[in-house]
Amino acid sequence: MTRTRFADIILPLAVRGRFTYMVPESIIDYVKPGMRVIVPFSSNRLYTGIICALHDQPPAVRNIRTVSELIDIVPSVNEMQLKLWLWISEYYMCSEGEVMKAALPSEISLNNYKQKLENYIILARKFSDDELNKILDSLKKAPRQQELLLSWLRLSGYGSGSPDIPVRKSSLLAESHSTPAAFETLASKGVLSSRHQPVSRISDEVTDMEPVKKLSAAQSQAFNSIKNHFNEKDIVLVHGVTSSGKTEIYIHLIEEQIKKGKQVLYMLPEIALTTQIILRLKKHFGDLTGVYHSRLSDPERVEIWNRIAGNDDSGCYRLILGVRSSLFLPFNNLGLVIVDEEHDGSYKQHDPAPRYHARDSAIILAALHKAKTILGSASPSIESYNNTISGKYGLTELMERFGQIKLPEIILANTREAYKRKLMVSHFTPELLRAMDDALGREEQIILFQNRRGFSPYIECSECGWIPVCIQCSVNLTYHKGINRLVCHYCGYNTGMPSKCESCHTTGMVTRGFGTEKIEDEIKIVFPSARVARMDQDTTRNKNSFNKIIKAFEERRIDILIGTQMISKGLDFENLTVVGVLNADNLLHYPDFRAHERSFQMLEQVSGRAGRREKQGRVVIQTSDPANRIIRLVLRHDYEGMFRLQAEERKSFNYPPFCRLVRINVKHKDRSLLNYYSGILGSDLRQAFGKRVLGPESPAISQVQMWYIKTILIKIEREKPHARAKQLIADAIERVEKEKGASALRIAVDVDPY
Repeated sequence: MTRTRFADIILPLAVRGRFTYMVPESIIDYVKPGMRVIVPFSSNRLYTGIICALHDQPPAVRNIRTVSELIDIVPSVNEMQLKLWLWISEYYMCSEGEVMKAALPSEISLNNYKQKLENYIILARKFSDDELNKILDSLKKAPRQQELLLSWLRLSGYGSGSPDIPVRKSSLLAESHSTPAAFETLASKGVLSSRHQPVSRISDEVTDMEPVKKLSAAQSQAFNSIKNHFNEKDIVLVHGVTSSGKTEIYIHLIEEQIKKGKQVLYMLPEIALTTQIILRLKKHFGDLTGVYHSRLSDPERVEIWNRIAGNDDSGCYRLILGVRSSLFLPFNNLGLVIVDEEHDGSYKQHDPAPRYHARDSAIILAALHKAKTILGSASPSIESYNNTISGKYGLTELMERFGQIKLPEIILANTREAYKRKLMVSHFTPELLRAMDDALGREEQIILFQNRRGFSPYIECSECGWIPVCIQCSVNLTYHKGINRLVCHYCGYNTGMPSKCESCHTTGMVTRGFGTEKIEDEIKIVFPSARVARMDQDTTRNKNSFNKIIKAFEERRIDILIGTQMISKGLDFENLTVVGVLNADNLLHYPDFRAHERSFQMLEQVSGRAGRREKQGRVVIQTSDPANRIIRLVLRHDYEGMFRLQAEERKSFNYPPFCRLVRINVKHKDRSLLNYYSGILGSDLRQAFGKRVLGPESPAISQVQMWYIKTILIKIEREKPHARAKQLIADAIERVEKEKGASALRIAVDVDPY
């Protein structure tokens, strides 16, 4: 009797919904949800998809297609992953296919994973010692063959009492100064043979193991507080000042979970932060620890994926340290999720879809596994802290630095006054120069923070004010002195430095403003004997660039490190005593309702890098507005004051955490058509949401890569079901996309956009 079975399949497409195919009878007994299959799509396309459900209900279509091929023997994706994909697609208003593309390493999703194989040399059979001696004697007339065999015996540890170790062919030939022909001759005589075996791409070097350290009294109190909260709540916010020892508390919690046989996900917002902390964690947890981030090659990602799933003979990882994409890994027994620096904006994925927030998605991941979640920060997000006040999260506070180390002294340097009195040296105030000079005199280290890369944000004609702009985006081009090019940081367009003004044709082009590259140049002039390095996106493009710079700073081969936000958080340097914030104003005056919150967080984080051991640190914040309310709060390390101030303002104007936001970006390469279609969409949405719809209006950057942009912002009440609101939004978008001539329109939805 013929059996009929159907599979709902996720395909890597930006199309809502799942696709139903008939399962061939030949594989009905083998297919399971989570397995990869190859299916036909459109006239001549084949796709690799993931089975998400099996059933007996035929779809309401005339010609149903059949699965072409089953790829897997066991599922590549587990049940929890499929549930997380579905939640992300529904909450962030994207397709499951878009989530699938973000979640799977391409070598898994495209079915082209190839193991790295290495050629190893072994004995062709088991020889006695007498037999080997006779072979060596017979080889005296063939010295290359004899040396090859002797080298194999040395490298393999033959006769040492341990099993013979296979020797890499490349290493053996190099050691013996032999040729492949010599090996082939020995192989033909039945003495040596070769075999291919998989080689790990992951370095599992473990430093000397250390026991978990005993907690201080304050840390023990915080540890017990977390455990008590976990009796009643699944999520605990750990609010601990910089250098308070939060990581050591996390290590104790991780140890508990590993002893129970559970897995732990430890999330960080930046790749740079993994460099130091992975060494610290490996000292305690050894080769149970893995790292996952975007700088890994795709084969490396696949190997980590298999180790987490337990599909790898090398052993299962129990602790994963990763950036936002790590939440998509195939955890099968998750006990704890730690989201460190939970406030950080890097946890939010902006483009392409899925535009998810990794912190919020990690909370859902933990809930699916019935695991606990810790959110940690020295300056928590307004939303997370508000959730502790409402009772949704537990709150544990750790308000003293480990070992009673003092918080850094913060000095405000008034740049407006310094410029007026002609006291500035380049971009450095007298206060900052004094602090740096003192530190260098004591052979201490310095970090200078400027959250803008390049040499100069723009160049300008000194005669008429003409500024070169990108030919594809509505932004000024940034000057990069090292390559002597003007570069767009939005689309990558670059051009040579103009020799004259394109408007008035004079040669008076001058640089304006300053970035990290310019600071690096000028510091070398002010402190010519200091060893200076820079850490920003331009100097860390290579895979190991972060590690090299951080290691050099740790080993005190760098005196002054200049960098963007990647140096502002999480790093721990023993000899760092002075931090300089070169321009606090460009943080404070950004057109965004979160600007003051983020300014406080950034300044607190970068300040926290200074004086983390015996010596009290000094932080010099350069600003033209030292009376600014946020600056004054930073001066007192007053997080609660910042929270009250921001919460009051946001409640008045109905912004998060008192509502949810959905931003819709509408794009078209024709400005007039963009205005027309975005106007239709805005009017349609107002019928459903009334005054809660803002826009459409042009954002600060109104054109990127030739696409003109309009944005619409919708405020949704927290107490109302947001699923219904999202359906109304999706319906309105679908209607405008069906308008005549709207095929070239691009609409992107961003839930919780900031």
